[in-house]
Amino acid sequence: MSKVIICANQKGGVAKSTSVVNIGIGLARLGKKVLVIDNDPQGSLTEALGYPQPDKIEITLATIMEWVLNEEEFDLDAGILHHEEGIDLMPANIELSGVETSLIGIMSSETVLREYVEMIRDKYDYILIDCSPNLGQLTLNALVAAGEVIIPGQAAYLPIKGLEQLLKTISRVKRKMNPSLNIMGILITMVDYRTVYANEITEILYQHYGNNIHIFEEVIPMSVRAAEAAAEGVSIYTHDPKGKVASAYEIITKEVAEHE
Repeated sequence: MSKVIICANQKGGVAKSTSVVNIGIGLARLGKKVLVIDNDPQGSLTEALGYPQPDKIEITLATIMEWVLNEEEFDLDAGILHHEEGIDLMPANIELSGVETSLIGIMSSETVLREYVEMIRDKYDYILIDCSPNLGQLTLNALVAAGEVIIPGQAAYLPIKGLEQLLKTISRVKRKMNPSLNIMGILITMVDYRTVYANEITEILYQHYGNNIHIFEEVIPMSVRAAEAAAEGVSIYTHDPKGKVASAYEIITKEVAEHE
């Protein structure tokens, strides 16, 4: 039975997709079988894994969710793409926006993604889900499907109010729809050591959230290398294996793998 982990934050530009790519491929490098699911109509994760035109992909998460909604039978390998660094990808494109709209008002609309995950989870050790930068139907579906949440947060701008909104949503989902949902931790990303001290940021987070929420000790440094890797469709381990970002994600990945 696989572990299902989502990266969620309703603020965009906090390295959600980058984290899913590098934690996912990091786990594959540890010998784990990994599926990453792009649950964002923008298709950022899909692009970051080497598909610069997601709208041209025939079968995507939108297709799968429609099949699940319509209770159609389908091949469980349908739509899954294989990346050269050893992970599988369920891609997304703009069609997912239409699916999100169609979910509104449907009974049990929040469980569609969970139904799909339950069908395929025996094939993987880890399923990582990248979420839209909002708290809409797609993110709700991911929260209902998941066991753990990683919350990436940009170091230069800590949106405490935004985090509180996300934490309330997670708490509500745990209470009403998914009792097994837990927060694995807050991951501080895009740390610019010239302007921001990671220790200070961590202190601010501890002040606001006490010891109720784990904060990953390792932070992800700001680096143009991460953006370059995404543009090339590869992980940071391939693009800049000896760099600070690769080293940070390796440490984070080990912590994720050791998490019970």
